[in-house]
Formats: sequence, structure tokens, C-alpha cells
Amino acid sequence: MLRRLYIRDYVIVDELELEFAAGFGALTGETGAGKSILVDALSLVLGERADASLVRSGCEKAEISAEFAVSAGSPLAAWLSANDFDDDACLLRRVVESSGRSRGYINGVPATLTQMREAADFLADIHGQHAHHSLLRSDAQRQLLDGLAGQRPLADEVAALHAAWRKAKEARLAAEKNAEANIREREMLVWQVKEVAALGFDAGSWAETTIEHKRLAHAASLQAGVEEALEGLSEGELAAMWQVERMGARLRQLIDYDPSLKGALETIEGAQIQLQEAAHALRHYRDRIDVDPARLAEVESRIQAVHDAARKYRVQPEELPQLLAGWGARLVELETLQDAAALAEREAQAQRDYLARAEALTKGRKKAAADLGKAVTEAMQQLAMPGGRFEVALEKLPEGAAYGLESVDFRVSAHAGQPVGPLSRVASGGELSRIGLAIQVIASAAGNVPTLVFDEVDVGIGGGVAEIVGRLLKQLGGERQVLCVTHLPQVAAQADWQWTIAKEGSGKGVVSRVMPLDREGRIEEIARMLGGVKITPTTRQHAAEMLGY
Repeated sequence: MLRRLYIRDYVIVDELELEFAAGFGALTGETGAGKSILVDALSLVLGERADASLVRSGCEKAEISAEFAVSAGSPLAAWLSANDFDDDACLLRRVVESSGRSRGYINGVPATLTQMREAADFLADIHGQHAHHSLLRSDAQRQLLDGLAGQRPLADEVAALHAAWRKAKEARLAAEKNAEANIREREMLVWQVKEVAALGFDAGSWAETTIEHKRLAHAASLQAGVEEALEGLSEGELAAMWQVERMGARLRQLIDYDPSLKGALETIEGAQIQLQEAAHALRHYRDRIDVDPARLAEVESRIQAVHDAARKYRVQPEELPQLLAGWGARLVELETLQDAAALAEREAQAQRDYLARAEALTKGRKKAAADLGKAVTEAMQQLAMPGGRFEVALEKLPEGAAYGLESVDFRVSAHAGQPVGPLSRVASGGELSRIGLAIQVIASAAGNVPTLVFDEVDVGIGGGVAEIVGRLLKQLGGERQVLCVTHLPQVAAQADWQWTIAKEGSGKGVVSRVMPLDREGRIEEIARMLGGVKITPTTRQHAAEMLGY
């Protein structure tokens, strides 16, 4: 549940820190006082898009933080752990700068907007005051039904399988249409593969070939250079090796007179050994130098063939193996495209896979449709629509669709004797509000999100119906934390706790203020909601009776 909400410099809120209780809480106040701003701030920290207009005038940034309780072993705790967020708490923070740029954090760690929305799925459901209008859309009706049935993952799977089936069908049709072109392409690829494969090219041997070519092309220079080095090192009259040997012999004679020369002598002897090793290595290299014009011509011919092929197919020599592999894969694909029976079987299998999961989706939808129809029909009897009926019609689609084998259509009869018809055509504005509220309450009760927020969803109702709506929300508050922004005293009176929100002037301009209400405060606020500008003792007495005091 939501424990704490902190808001700073957001729209007309300068700074608020609110601590929330369990059960059903009502947020009331005059129109324009900022009640819905609190809901909007909560929506923002749960991942809604932000813009610069949200920052209070004259401020550099707005900041919203929301702290939620986390139960050990809960899906939320598992999600936090899987995403490398500390799972002992859940603190969401959103900062919006005056430039419009925003940043999000979960438990102090930077988080993406997608991650904040994923976390929100475990934390809260927010129903706006116009949420019932979305129920007029077929896709919204279908998604709500799948959510009630716990089948949204299955619906996603069905959509993926339908896409695979469609792709397999398109592949078969394209193969039939392009059969001659595919044959020509295959013949060309076979020739190209044969040509490049004949080079026997691989990256390792290519590196060795280029090194060998450099050695053969410069054999004479290498031989002359080695001879010159040996002449100066060991084979000439003034060779370095013999001069170093004479220096060592002279120092050995002098070391008896001064032992401190021993270090220099050891260095010279070491250099002598290294010079001998160098001379030995150079003689060995000289003996192996091969001035072979025939081999040079052979290597140059191979290099030329590789470069010709690379230029022909517009790749670097090192990319020829990848080119060959790509051709091979395309040849396999073309072989498959020429096998009409295999393509037809692949399409049929994809269709069978889709139908199997789509039929499972249909089965779940039928049960959920019956349950939802019964529950909403029962609620309608309480919401001033006696004899009304609500049904969820599942219309079979001949070939199916990405969302399944049927369309979903909410249908209603608002009064006894009236035939059921589409929700969009039969229900009046007030009836739609009541039916929409009933569906939202039922859908929320079926979910597992711990916090439910209703923002003026009771627009268009009043009197005894409003009292019944309040009872429904109070009943829901026995299982979840329920927050409701309302103008109706009949709804607010059913709440377990109540806050009033007012707009006032200050040195910082017009700002919103939130005041928790005690017993007397609730009587005054309910009386204001009942009586308007002038509150009389009779109005206060009526308010106290509504509150059960």
C-alpha cells in the first residue's frame, strides 16, 4: 500500500508530505483546489509522461516521491530484486526540470520510465474520472475481460502465434508468386559459391600468405641486409664481437689490481654472449632465405585471385568467408521455398499452434464473460437500474485475428423489458457512469494491486445511488487501500478517513493545502458538501448522521 507521498513545486503545490492509512480514504474540497493534482502527481511518479508545464511557475524543477510497503516474498519484492533494486522497500522518485527533462529513481537508483511503469503494475491502479468512456472501445473491453480472466500473457502469446502463422502464409504465397525468380537466383548463387569456395580462403591462411609474399618479394634485400649485419657483427676485420672479446680479455688482466672492475667485466661478458647468439641466429636465417621467383609468382597469383573476387563482390578479402556463409544460408532458404509441400506444412503447423492457444483463450474468456455479466448485473440493481442486465458477447471471427477467435462486445439493457444492445448505443451518460464504475470496482476487486485510486469516477450520479457507490468503495477498502477524489457527501461519508484540500494565497502565490480531518472536521466538511455556502445546525446534524456519529 501507499505509505507516503512527497510533492514539491508541482503545478500549484509548493510542498506537501502526506502519510496514508489503510482502508478507504476520501479526498474532498472545492472545485479547483487541487484534489486531482495529487492523483496526477502519483501518476507521474508511477511512470506517466512529464512536461515542463508541471513545474510550478518560477521554480527550477518539480519533485515527487512515493513510498510503498513491500511484503517479503511478494511479486513486487521479486521484481525489485530481479532488476537490481533493493527489495526491502519501494521508494519511487521523479524529478521534472523546467526544461521538460525528467529523471526517475527506484530506491535511489536511476530507473527508466519503462521500469517505473513496470513497478507501477505491482503498486497501484488509477481510474480517472473519464475512465468509463474507454469502455466504449472494443479493444478496451477485450483487454479488461482478459485482465479479469488473468489471460493477458496468453493473449500476448496468441498475438505472437498469429503473427508467425501470417508470416508462414506470406512466405508460401511469395514462393508461389516468385518461383521462377527464385530458381534463377539459386542458379546464380550456386555458381558464385563455387567460384569463391574454389579459392579455399580463410582468414588464418590469408595472413600467412601475405607475410610469405612480403618475404619472397624482398628476399634479395633481406639477404643483403643480413650479410651486412654479419659482417659488422662477427665476420669483418673490425667485427664488434672480436672487439668486445679483446676488451674483456684486457679487463681480466686488470681485475687483479682492482676488483671493482668485476661488475663492468660481467656486463661485457654478457654482451659477448648476446652478440654470439645474434650472430648464430643471423647465420641460420641466411641459410633459410629462399630467392624463388616461381614461388613468388604463385603467391602473387593467389593474392590477385582473392583481390579480384573481393572487388567483384564489393567486400574486403577478410569478409569473403562471411559472404560465402550468407550465400549458403540463402541457398538453404531457396531450397525450402522450392519445396511447396514443406511450406504448406509449415503454414499448417503455425495455424494449428495458433488455434490451440486461441481456443484456450476463448475458453477463459467465456468463463470471465459469464462472471462479469453476472457481477455487473447484480451491481446495476443497486445502482438505480432495476431489471437491468449486462452481458459480454463473444462474436466468433471466421478466420480469427491477432487478438483471438472472437471479438468482445459489452452489451446492456438499462431497464426491465429493454433489449440488450451495445453499451455505446443503449446507455445514457449517467447510466454509463454507473455501469463503468461498477465494472471498475469489480475489475479492481479481481486484481491483486494493493492500492486503488478513483479520481471523481462518481461524476453523473447522486442521491441514494451515490450512497451505494460509497458502500461499494468501503467494501473494497476492507481488502485494499482505496483513495477516492469525490464531490459527493454520500461517498465521502463512507470513508474510513478523510482529507480536505483547499487553495490559498501565500507569499509563494496560490498553493494547495491538505488538511487531515478529525471527527469535527469531517462533520464540517460533509456539511459544506451538503449545504453549500451557508452551513446550518440542521446541515451539521445531517452530516453527523451520515457519518454515523
